[in-house]
Amino acid sequence: MASPEVLARVHALRREIERHNHAYYVLDQPTIPDAEYDRLFRQLQALEADHPELAAADSPTRRIGGKPLDAFPKVRHAVPMLSIRTETDTEASGAQAFDARVRKELGLDERDPPVDYSAELKFDGLAINLRYEHGVLVQAATRGDGETGEEVTQNIRTVHAIPLRLNVQPPPAVLEVRGEVFMRRDDFERYNAKQREAGKPTLVNPRNGAAGSIRQLDPKLAAQRPLSFFAYGLGEVRGWDPAPTTHSGTLDALEKMGVPVCAERMTGPGASALIAFHDDIAARRDQLPFDIDGVVYKVNRFDLQRELGFVTREPRWAVAHKYPAQEEMTVVEAIEVQVGRTGALTPVARLAPVFVGGVTVTNATLHNQDEIDRKDVRVGDTVIVRRAGDVIPEVVAAVIDRRPEPAPPRFDILQSYPTCPECGSHVVRLDDEAAVRCTGGLYCPAQRKQALLHFASRRAMDIEGLGDKLVDQLVDRGLVHTPADVYGLGLDTLAGLERMAEKSAANLLAAIEASKATTLARFIFALGIRNVGETTAKDLARHVGSLDKLIAATEADLLAVRDVGPIVAQSIIQFFAEPHNLDVVNTLRAAGVHWSETAGVQQSAGILAGKTLVLTGTLPTLTRDAAKEKIEAAGGKVAGSVSKKTYYVVAGEEAGSKLTKAQELGVAILDEAGLLSLLAANNNNEQHVLDF
Repeated sequence: MASPEVLARVHALRREIERHNHAYYVLDQPTIPDAEYDRLFRQLQALEADHPELAAADSPTRRIGGKPLDAFPKVRHAVPMLSIRTETDTEASGAQAFDARVRKELGLDERDPPVDYSAELKFDGLAINLRYEHGVLVQAATRGDGETGEEVTQNIRTVHAIPLRLNVQPPPAVLEVRGEVFMRRDDFERYNAKQREAGKPTLVNPRNGAAGSIRQLDPKLAAQRPLSFFAYGLGEVRGWDPAPTTHSGTLDALEKMGVPVCAERMTGPGASALIAFHDDIAARRDQLPFDIDGVVYKVNRFDLQRELGFVTREPRWAVAHKYPAQEEMTVVEAIEVQVGRTGALTPVARLAPVFVGGVTVTNATLHNQDEIDRKDVRVGDTVIVRRAGDVIPEVVAAVIDRRPEPAPPRFDILQSYPTCPECGSHVVRLDDEAAVRCTGGLYCPAQRKQALLHFASRRAMDIEGLGDKLVDQLVDRGLVHTPADVYGLGLDTLAGLERMAEKSAANLLAAIEASKATTLARFIFALGIRNVGETTAKDLARHVGSLDKLIAATEADLLAVRDVGPIVAQSIIQFFAEPHNLDVVNTLRAAGVHWSETAGVQQSAGILAGKTLVLTGTLPTLTRDAAKEKIEAAGGKVAGSVSKKTYYVVAGEEAGSKLTKAQELGVAILDEAGLLSLLAANNNNEQHVLDF
């Protein structure tokens, strides 16, 4: 048992060593010679070796690495690590476009004051989530797919810039700090110089050096790499009171806790402040001690961030504004296409190998036919290649002066690939789209997993249990080729898959069987027709009444359906014109998938036509889905957030912030009885007026 004197000495050494670590690795201001630091470190090691009971997760000795791992455990993020939208317009107009989008979403006009923004650097490294519990670092994880990452705690402890204990009293119960692990240019050069002297492999570039170091299974190897860290945000937070109300305030607070935060950041009003920051950093980019590929703009106030919310999986309140990337010249040896999960045929230039931005590039995207035409890229051309966003190589332009004679022919995707190279289905291009697409959505191997996941989703056929990992196995093993094959799966086949047993297989088969009884609207939505969402599927089902009528519908027939325009009509016609899709539909019907059909109805305007409603709280008798269906049947739309454009808010018990915001904006509020009264008036074709 350690004496009080030993315990006090151990705590004092830990504090002193971490103070020197912070001064050296974060502030770049060494306070003692290396020899003195080593002496203190050896003292601590000796005391901990003599008294194993004093071992602690936040001891500096934990930084030298632990036992090698066989694999990285998976970590599910308490708060998803979402990506942010990239603004590839490198001019001032990129910042102006972001500001304009934010102001529009917030309902601001020219008379309203400018939005307060925070701006910082976009580091070229590896995103990491650091979890502190009661001030002590307990876990570190990579971003992974945003939902699930890899635990790399041992390796992160070797990064001296990252504090093992937060300098704050009392510490929050949980504080997840998110940031970027990166390698400074001078550290990168010094490391490579030592490697060359020792005859060992060198690192390709600082970014790969950082990412590769953190993903070393042996933490002792990771400890040999000189890594740095900057925080840029938060994940899960519990017990931080009072917590900052702005992004800039959060970074300031983290810095006071001893967490490294880059000094190159600013707050300011409106697009002009963003432009000034972008231009200033651009002028000094080459002089920075680390690589960046742009800057990041964020709405500074958290309440406005919450109001703006997310689109798909990207926040509306943030954007990465890129800088021009490194460029080199090479020759296009061929142009081929890759078929994506949504059926888009993306042209890819096969290149003579060229070293760009630290990697050897042999393929580069040409994006779409419009880009090929605009850049006039042909096989045999010398082209300028860059790593767009320093990640995805792309062809910037053809060097016409170096074009061979006679000039090679122009490349046209539709001429070169009239049918899909994956499935042989027809390839089309809609009038308003740059992309060329395969029409074999239910049949195409490239789209198979996406089609199956959509088909089984809750709003479509609602096959509970048919998720990502199971679909991967079914497709990869050749057990399922189209959604129709799902209905031919047997108990033995399913029970033989990974993470499946007889009971879970039986449950899935029951869900598959139950899904056979569906609605026409759900079935139409499940087909995954391009541009046909859930609401449009309901409108189509209500209007035509039967699937056969939809399959036989002309463009004029479809344009008579509410909210169906020429693009949606083209998508529907092209989908059912593909024999492969019709074969799958017929097989699904033969397997027993069925629904009730009607003669169809002509859509009336509806008392809620053109009006947006928001549902909040718990209604006495109606479920959220039932209320939504009734509103849509009356011509209305249901949104997830309240804005100046909201016509009614339907509020039930325990209505929260949406009700408060509606009251602040003066939006009309209905209870369930008011909604039903309004809808009854619509059903009776009466003119109904409410007084508020």
